[in-house]
This record gives sequence, C-alpha cells and structure tokens, in this order.
Amino acid sequence: MIKKRMYGLWAMACVGFIAHAQQQESETQLQELDEVVVTDTKLALNRAQSGKTVITITKAEIVAAQGLKVSELIARKSGIEIAGSRGREGSVYGVFVRGGRGRQVLVLIDGIRVNDPSSGGQEYDLRMLDLSQIESMEIIKGAASTLYGTNAATAVIKIKTKTAGKEKISATIGSNLGTNNTAENRNSNIANFSNNINLNGTLGAFNYVVGFGQRYADGMSAIETNTNEEDPFSSFNTDLKLGYAISDKWNLSVFGNHSKMRTEFDESFGNIDAPYVYTSEQKRVGLNSNYSYGKGSLHVKGAYSEYDSESVSAFPATYEGENWVMDIYNTHAFNEQWQTVIGVNYIDDSAQFGEGADFRIIDPYINVVYTAPYGVNLSLGGRLNNHSEYGSHFVYNVNPSYHFDLKGGSMKVLASYATSYITPSLTQLFGPFGANPELEPEENRTIEGGVEFANGNKVRASAVYFNRKEENYITFGPNFTNINAENTIDAQGMELELDWRPLEKLRLSTNYTFTERKGDLAIRLPKHALNAHLDYSLSQRTQILFDYEYTGDRVDQDFNQMNYPVVDLEPFSLFDIRVNHQIIQNKLTGYVLVANIFNEDYTEVIGFSTRGRNVLVGLRLQL
Repeated sequence: MIKKRMYGLWAMACVGFIAHAQQQESETQLQELDEVVVTDTKLALNRAQSGKTVITITKAEIVAAQGLKVSELIARKSGIEIAGSRGREGSVYGVFVRGGRGRQVLVLIDGIRVNDPSSGGQEYDLRMLDLSQIESMEIIKGAASTLYGTNAATAVIKIKTKTAGKEKISATIGSNLGTNNTAENRNSNIANFSNNINLNGTLGAFNYVVGFGQRYADGMSAIETNTNEEDPFSSFNTDLKLGYAISDKWNLSVFGNHSKMRTEFDESFGNIDAPYVYTSEQKRVGLNSNYSYGKGSLHVKGAYSEYDSESVSAFPATYEGENWVMDIYNTHAFNEQWQTVIGVNYIDDSAQFGEGADFRIIDPYINVVYTAPYGVNLSLGGRLNNHSEYGSHFVYNVNPSYHFDLKGGSMKVLASYATSYITPSLTQLFGPFGANPELEPEENRTIEGGVEFANGNKVRASAVYFNRKEENYITFGPNFTNINAENTIDAQGMELELDWRPLEKLRLSTNYTFTERKGDLAIRLPKHALNAHLDYSLSQRTQILFDYEYTGDRVDQDFNQMNYPVVDLEPFSLFDIRVNHQIIQNKLTGYVLVANIFNEDYTEVIGFSTRGRNVLVGLRLQL
C-alpha cells in the first residue's frame, strides 16, 4: 500500500507540475532555455527533432557533484541500475539498463568506443574513469547498433572529456576527504581521499588539456560479515589532449590516457576473509579529426588501447588485451530537411590466453534523418556487420517522431523499432574455459513509444514505454561450454522523467522506472526504482542539493548456500544532502556531502557490504 501511494503521489506531482507551469505561462513571460542539442544520430539536432529521450548530464551538474564516482552519478538516471555503486569503493558488479546486462551497454569516450577485449563480456570498467576529468555525458537508451555497432543494445554512454578554455592557461584543482564505513561499523576515521588537477588553455591555433585524478579509500571490508578487516581501493588517471586548428574548417587533436586501479577483495563463495587483490591498467592513444565543407563534415576517430589485469585469488589469472578501433563517417545536409551519416567502423580485438586470439570487424553503415518544418521527423538507418569469425549480420532502425506546439509549451510523440547485436567475446570464442568458436552474435530487438512535454525553462516531462527481446544470447551448456541459448529473454517497462523549475532558484528532477524481465532469474534488477534531486540556490554563492533514491523489490542468488537459492531482497531508500558554497566567488568552492543521512542498513548484493552514513568535505579551486 505504501509503495502504491508513493507511485500515485509521483504521478499526481507530474500532472500538477505541468498544469502549474502552463498556468504560469499565461501570467508571466518565460525565459526560454538555450537550444538543447543532442547527438544520438551523430548529427547535432534540436532536442525536439530527435526521436529519443536522451539523458544529458551537463557540465554544471558534474561540477555540482564533485567527489562522487562516475557510477554513482549515472545510476541516478532513469532505467539504469549499477550493482555495487552503493557499496565499498571499487565495487561494480554490473551495469544494467532496461533489464539488460553489462555487455549490452557501450561506452564511448570522445566519440571512440572503449572496451576490454580480454574481459569475459567485453565491458568497460567504469572504475577507470574520474568524474573530475569529464566535461559532460549523454546517455542514449535503446538499441543503437546501427550507428554505434556491437554492444549498443540497451544504452550508449557518451562521455566527453574536459576541453580547452579560451585563456592561455587556466587550472582547476580539487581535493576532498571523508569517512567510509558501513551502517553498523560507525567511526569518524578519515578513510576516503581524492585529488585532481586539470590544466588547459589555447595558444593561437594550438590548444591543450592535461589532467590527473587520484582516489583512495579504505575502512570497509568487501564482505559484510567481517567488520574488522579492510579492503582498500586506489586508482589514478592521467590524461593529455593536444589540439590544433589547421584551418577554420579543419581541426585535429591527439590524446593519451593512462589509468590504473588496485582493489582488495574477499572470497565470495562462503563469505570468507581472503587476501585477494585485483589490479588493472589501461593505456590509450588516439586521434580525432573533423573537417567541415559546405553542407557537410568528415570525421575520423581512432584509438589504440592496451589492457593488463591480474587477479590474485583462489583462481589466479592474468589478462592481456589490446584493440584498434577506427570510425570514419561523413555527414551531409542536402537541404534543411534531409541529412545523412555514412560511415565505416573498424575493430581489431586481440587477447592472450596462453596463445594469442583475435578477431576483426568491418561495418559499413548509413543513417538518414528527415526533419520537416511541420513537425514530422524520421531517422532511418542500417548497418552490415562483417565479422572475421561468423560472417555477416544486418541491423537497422526506424525512428519516427512528431512535435507540435501547445499552449504554454510543445509536445513530442516518438516511436522506435531497432535491432542490435553483441559479438561473442574473445574469451567466449577462444578462452581457457568453455570456449566455442562456433558461437553466433546475440540479437536484440527494441520497440519504444512515448511522449515528451517541454515548456521553456519551466518543465520538461516524458513518459516512454520499452519492449526488448534478446535472442541467441550466450550462456553455459553441457560441460560448461558456451552456447547460444534456444530460449529468449523478454524485458519491458516504463520510464517517467520530470524536470521542473517552479522558481528561478529551485529545480526538481525526478524519474521513476518500472522494469520487468522474463526468461531468467533477473537477479539484482529492481522492478521499481525512483530517484529525486532537489537543487536550491540559497544565494548567489550557496547551493543546497537533496537526493532521494528508492530501490524496490528484487532477487539475488545466495552463493554462500548449497544449490545457490534465489533470495528476495528488501527495498531500501537513501537520502543525501549536499551544500556547495563559493568561498571566493567563481574561484574557490567548498562543499559538504552527507550521504545516507538516516544510516540505512540494506543489501545491494548478497554477502557484500554497503555504505552507511558518511561525510565528505572538499574544495574546488578555479584559476
């Protein structure tokens, strides 16, 4: 009954907020938002012309959230669950979007895909990222393999790193420290530290960005049964980006990144304290070239990456992988209504399993976007996946939408039918355990439909229904051999989002997600999830932020008992409060974060610890 009332109140609030905003339109002249541009089609489109409800995490939002992990910020968005993001620092057990699994999510950094070819699921480890080095993020949900290739089945997380300012030199320096303990093991020890620095500038046609980030945390055990032992986590990131404007039409940049992390962990089977250690190192170099001509532009994006990981445990292993990726595409506007994207994507993945193993992918693709002056929009595209192991596979998308004006705002109606694919990983094809070189790609089909209402800078609200089908997914068969499953996975749900500014100084952002997955156990996937964020500017210098997070009923498997029984997990609610204050206006900002205010004791993953009430204090200096 309580849950039903909560959802009912949320729905009534959405309706009331929209109605109130429309009434306000007739009473006062609204200040319109700057044009919101999204790039889900690789073209810069006004949000009203996009057939998606793209989530944009702005620079201002990232600055206001300094001190958080990337996974914590992303997990607060609709339709996204990151298991482990609320646990001990260094714990990430899966990124689940729209009822999918981690390998169905693609991460792009500055437009270039990143994934570890030596990992079992080709996933990218979000622990390798430092929020302080990120400019903005864009999350495209739904099947997107037509434009982005393999793994883009449930979401594409597009990360834009820091860019150079117009000054010859500018710097941002940040540092914070805080407590790090569970709800039961309360102490005031300082056990969480992070530091970062970013230098950037522009000298004529040349620009540069240099960044460094470092994190360290201890004070908590990986398993919840041992409160006296600590499993520390540490990481560092170094980034370098150099750009040159060859002409007004052509700019070129090269970049390098070195990231490393180390985390201690315990034996999960039986919840036994153990001196296990996992280390991982990533090195990336690449280039970005953009050339504009008349009504079009040519883009060349490429990178070479190396991944080295080691697990010192009851099953010790080392992992070495490297990949080359290249995406070359051309955008062209025939007129104000018709635009196209034509490109080819190249991937060369390799890994060491005693002997070397590799595969290559060459994918040509095309996408056509039509934006009519009377509100009709259409995105239509296809991709031919050519894989060195299993041959060819075709995917496509059809994404119509229609926007029209209303009294006090505008409405967008959208629909989408898209297919995606996930290539078998090198581990599944050639690895030391259960390898099967005859595997076919996993296939995904997604249907979406929804509406989005916008009213200047007062209200943006959306409701989207999604229906996904997974076929040919890879699982274990007889003798623990990887096989393509005969059954299918069906997932469906609803995502509701609201961004409301009732006052110039007050903003409320909230989202609710219902997710239902059938065909397997659907472990760690809540059916109901709710997030709310309240941002109030007490003055020009002081900002107060409240965050509420509700995670509903879900199940998990208990690997500490015989036959691994399925266990129901209780829902939980978390409240955070944060104060950001400009000590020196536009120069020095201090902040205090109190997370899990009511010291909620909850389970996220059976057997593993979660954070209780903790305090984080930090400074950010802008020079």
